[in-house]
Amino acid sequence: MAVKHLFATVAVAAALAGCARVGEQYTARMQARQQAYAVAAGAPVNSFHYFSMWSWEPLSDSQLAVYTRPNEAWLLDLDGKCRNLEFTNHIGLTSSASEVSAKFDRVLTGPNDAPCFIKQIRPVDIAKLDSPQQGKPREVEEAPRPAK
Repeated sequence: MAVKHLFATVAVAAALAGCARVGEQYTARMQARQQAYAVAAGAPVNSFHYFSMWSWEPLSDSQLAVYTRPNEAWLLDLDGKCRNLEFTNHIGLTSSASEVSAKFDRVLTGPNDAPCFIKQIRPVDIAKLDSPQQGKPREVEEAPRPAK
């Protein structure tokens, strides 16, 4: 019986160590993305034109990038923590006359979550953003299938 408990304890410890590594990798990836966007972001602006959202990327619970076109992105700094921002499947933005404004409009993450006020808006220079997702071709290794 003691051997079973020892084995179970070792198995649980190994599983927890694996989870810790995954958490560290996630944190490192998010910090790298935050840094990449910070370098590519310009000076704050008051607002941006908003007709539709092409894509978005959460960077933390208080920051996200919103793409209005494949080649046009905005870095939004939020006032405080935005509940579920990093884990929600969709977001919404409030706007007035197709304009999203800092210190007025909000990010919506879900029906039961409080809206998050946009504290600051910065345009993102896509060319400076180091990401294969943003128009830089990914290197593909091609090889013929082996003959049967």
